[in-house]
Amino acid sequence: MNSRLGLIKSSSNSRNANSRLASGRFANNFVCFVSLVFFACSAIAANKDANNGALLNFNARILPEIATSGMIASQETRATRVGVAILENGGNAVDAAVAVGFALAVTLPRAGNLGGGGFMMIYDRKTGTVNALDYREKAPKAAFRDMFLDKELNVDNKKARFSVLSAGIPGTVAGLIEAHKKHGKLPLSTLIQPAINLAKNLPMSFAMAESLNRKKRYLSRSPASLAAYYKPDGSPWTIKDTLIQNDLAEVLTGIQKTNGKSFYLGDTAKKITEFVQSENGIMTMEDFAAYKPVWRTPLKAKFGDATIYSMPPPSSGGVHLVQLLNIMQNFPIQKSGASTAFTTHMTTEAMKFAYADRSEYLGDPDFVEVPIKKLTSTDYANRIASKISADKVIKSSDIAPGMYISNESPQTTHFSVVDKDGNMVSNTYTLNFSFGSGITVPGTGILLNNEMDDFSAKAGVPNGYGLLGADANAIEAEKRPLSSMTPVIVLDNNEPWLATGSPGGSRIITIVYNFLMNRMVHDMNIASATLEPRIHHQWYPEILMLERGFPLDTAQLLKQKGHNIKYYNPWGSLQSVELKDGVFFGFADTRRPGALAEGSNQ
Repeated sequence: MNSRLGLIKSSSNSRNANSRLASGRFANNFVCFVSLVFFACSAIAANKDANNGALLNFNARILPEIATSGMIASQETRATRVGVAILENGGNAVDAAVAVGFALAVTLPRAGNLGGGGFMMIYDRKTGTVNALDYREKAPKAAFRDMFLDKELNVDNKKARFSVLSAGIPGTVAGLIEAHKKHGKLPLSTLIQPAINLAKNLPMSFAMAESLNRKKRYLSRSPASLAAYYKPDGSPWTIKDTLIQNDLAEVLTGIQKTNGKSFYLGDTAKKITEFVQSENGIMTMEDFAAYKPVWRTPLKAKFGDATIYSMPPPSSGGVHLVQLLNIMQNFPIQKSGASTAFTTHMTTEAMKFAYADRSEYLGDPDFVEVPIKKLTSTDYANRIASKISADKVIKSSDIAPGMYISNESPQTTHFSVVDKDGNMVSNTYTLNFSFGSGITVPGTGILLNNEMDDFSAKAGVPNGYGLLGADANAIEAEKRPLSSMTPVIVLDNNEPWLATGSPGGSRIITIVYNFLMNRMVHDMNIASATLEPRIHHQWYPEILMLERGFPLDTAQLLKQKGHNIKYYNPWGSLQSVELKDGVFFGFADTRRPGALAEGSNQ
């Protein structure tokens, strides 16, 4: 491939880009929301354009990156650059996304993967449509409801999270190939080759060295993980080292030559299932042969002139993102501002109701009936809003799922891509925990996911992220576990505008929600909207989580209202790309080292 030419370097550590997005993009007296077939008008007033329609101004403390022919933001520098090279060699957004997805399996093993699964949102500029691709993992056919309960009927967390039984049938390879089959332009072999090259010779980055050194004890439980990711002499990694992943390169080469058949029908599937069964697991070749990704109808919400598209179930992200938007349209948070006591309090109360509903109603729509229309209706949101007081906290024990209805690892990863024609991809995929179960399949370099923990092993018992679940998300053969992953695409007046998403486990939904509110209501550019301190409440545990850096005086006011406050280290890693008037803006979250937003000017 040709080397990158004429690029504006767009590192997550850069502070020198000279652009700011136009303020007040949605200059309406009221913001209107549409969720599926429901309409409502918002009391959140959007600002007028302070620059009289100018695209750029310079009154922000942090600025996004700019380019003229496409932009990619991902959590790993080399993967971003693989995608940029694909764009510059004639590929479209899906081509670049597929190449980035395979590259991250090499360069970001804690979250990028071949052994996991995820969701992809695709905007096709030619047809003007948004498609949602579900390549979430599935439970093996031999899985059953109580498989993680011990003799006393308590959840065995070791079995549910750290054994071969915790792995679902991986969907990433099938998902990336399916996206390429429907929307790709370049040959699939071209898109996989960069990952193969990186697997054969990967100079160690600071972020990767730190990640592997920190997780050595966890990964050392698996002899194959120890062999794949650590030096024979046991010394720690440094940035002077090179990681060689020959087994993974061989698996990628097999995928390249067989269009993925080797992974689901051939040698790789055989190696995985034979190893899993030798460890008393239940995966079979039949499970792999039966795996198929699913195209689903995206959820959408109207927000002024913008239309927000996100994933439907088995992602809970789209449903509860729309639900939060619908509730918050009742409150004048634009006048209060971001990170104020009023805005934070009202948002927190709304989050409690959304996560309570998540615990009861959300699951795989191929197995359970999810009341999407009711949960995303503005009538329901308005009834919830009417119960929220500006001065008093509602106890979690006083909130029940659906009480006003009439009659998910921090080590997920996300990337966003927009090409020169305006095609867009927003993709989130994961192994669940950092490095999944920590178990590598010998001879493959593939880490097994531990997504089975995303099911509700027992009603009312929290999973690894503290989330409660019920029958809708109970374990069942060939079912997909519920997820919080929330890839988002936003159109402005039916034109491509924004792609965003983040890792963050159960906090993904609130990360994306707060970003969108910061961008569209509080008049921040995508860089400022990303870096604003985050808040999260998921009903239980009854804690308002605040990111370090959230104003202490505001936190004190929230305590006076009755909130149980706890500060946490920064979480999430938003990767966002925006397009306006032929100019591309990108920002890679600085909360994790090694992230990169980079564009092309070719």
